[in-house]
Order: sequence, then structure tokens, then C-alpha cells
Amino acid sequence: MTVRIALVGAGLIGQRHAEAIAAVPGVVLSAVADPAEAGREVAAAQGARHFPTLGEMIAADRPDGVILATPNRHHVDGALDCIAAGLPVLVEKPLATDLAGAERIVAAAERAGVPVAVGHHRRHNPLIARAKAEIAEGRLGQITAVQATTWFMKPDEYFEVGWRRETGAGPVHLNLIHDIDLLRHLCGEVASVHAMESNAVRKNAVEDTTVILLRFESGALGTVNLSDTIVAPWSWELTARENAAYPATGESCYWIGGTHGSLALPNLALWSNPGKRSWWEPISATRLPFGLDDPLVRQIRQFAAVIRGEEPPLVPASEGLRNQRVIEAVKNSAVTGGTIRLN
Repeated sequence: MTVRIALVGAGLIGQRHAEAIAAVPGVVLSAVADPAEAGREVAAAQGARHFPTLGEMIAADRPDGVILATPNRHHVDGALDCIAAGLPVLVEKPLATDLAGAERIVAAAERAGVPVAVGHHRRHNPLIARAKAEIAEGRLGQITAVQATTWFMKPDEYFEVGWRRETGAGPVHLNLIHDIDLLRHLCGEVASVHAMESNAVRKNAVEDTTVILLRFESGALGTVNLSDTIVAPWSWELTARENAAYPATGESCYWIGGTHGSLALPNLALWSNPGKRSWWEPISATRLPFGLDDPLVRQIRQFAAVIRGEEPPLVPASEGLRNQRVIEAVKNSAVTGGTIRLN
């Protein structure tokens, strides 16, 4: 069975989805819905049909599944339209710009029995699967602390697109939500957050920089430092080699520490004492091997299996909702100055 996937939104991430679809045997890009000329160009490059809107596309050329790569504010309406049409849908992160919107998507999907996946593609990376397995096997012992750094410089021209300066489009919603997803996936649920944010550099309606304290339900504590105003090598984009558009560095951006060892990501260096656990004893690192498959291609392959009814989504809408709750708590804490408890 050839799976026909339609793409809604032909911006930067939409174009990457189109390329990933082309790389998966048995999957084709059936149509692109986007009113801009870029939509017509992406469709033509892949031999797909072009439509101005999702509704027109569904009416004229119903696909087997849909990828929503539209601006964040359109995610809820687009997802609900797909669910109403009975079409499995992969929604780019964040699931919505607010918690209420994310809850609407999850509730509608559950009522209709339509699978909804969220585009947290990093979970499809083989190195994350290896890290998860090492933690599950107890190689770190009890996780006690986590550090994550997400520092990068978005150039001025990035903000020439108006919606990127508007509420809901800052690095907390667009970038940090990926980091929160991985920290939850690897370290467990977040119990509370305390955050500060600033827009001192660009003075847009969205934050430039956010610093967060996390308390996990396990008792582990974490710190996350995020900024899109810093020229630095410490971010997932510049360390994980997932996207050739970013210059790769040899640095790490996450550190997960436990009573028996520590793990640096994404280079998968596992630090431990060969003998007695002590700061006076020798310590060494093992670089764990992992596959280098493109996680976006793996995500398309898995979404096709979801469409065929062979597998549930690796990252279902319910996981996107949990990430949304943490992100909303971060934003609320930054505004109120208080600690936000999620449960």
C-alpha cells in the first residue's frame, strides 16, 4: 500500500517534511496546501498537487494522512479539521499556542478515534533510543540532577516573518518545547517549574531568554537555560547533526547526572568510576554507539505505519499536551514570579 501524505504549510519545516517523504519508500507527497507561492513551488518539485487551503485539498484530493506544518496559531483549527475528516494527522510542535487548544485537539482525537501525532522528531533519533535504554538499565543509578543549555543566535532576517514576533512564537514555544519533551522522556514527569524571562535584546512581544528550575516527580532537580540571542555552540541544533543546515560542533547540550554515572548528550558519553564511586577515584567515559538515521525520515516512516494501522504514534497528542502543560507553567511562572506546580 502506497501511503499518500499531504502537507499543509510550505515554510522551512514544511520543506524538510517534503524532502523526508521523498526519502521513504512506499510514501508519496500527494498535495501541498499553502496560499503562498512557496506552496506551489514545493508541490511542483515533488510532483504533487497544490491547493490554497486544507479544506479545498481534502474536498478535491483526500489523502491518507496529513502533516500540519503551519504557523502555531493555525494548529488547532487544522488539527480539528483533519480529525473531523477522519484523517490521521501529524501536528508540528507545539500542539497549540495555549493549553486549552491542546486539550481540544486531544479530546477531539479521543472521541473520534483518529490518531494524532506530534512532531517531536528528536524522539525518533536513534541516539535518544540508546540514551533511554541506558537509563532504563540503571547505568546512571538514581537520577539526581539535569542540566540543559539551549543557546543560539537567530539572525535579524528570521524575524522579518511577522508571526515570529508575536505571542506564542518565542523560543519557549518553538525551541524549548523540544528540550522539555526529551527531558520528560528521559527523566520522567515534571512536578513543578520556576522561571524568569527577558526580552531585553529585541524587545518583541516574545521572550529572548528564559531560565528555568525544574523539579521532577522522582525528586531530581534540573536547570534549563534558553536564549536565541547568544552566539554559542551549546544547543541541540548545533550538536546533534540532525540538520545539515546547522554547522555541527563537538559539544554537548544536556547533562544527566545520577548516583552511578552521568550521561552527556548528544555525544552519548557515559561517565562512571570503574571501581569505587568517589571523586578521589579514577573516572572514565564510554562513548556509546548509535545509528545516524535522519529522525525526520524515521518520523515519516513511523507516521506511515500509524496511517496503515500498524502502530500507535511514537509521540501521541497526549504527550504533546503534557509538554504544553510544562511550557504553559514556564510562561505563567515567568509572569507571576512564583513556582507553578503541575499536579
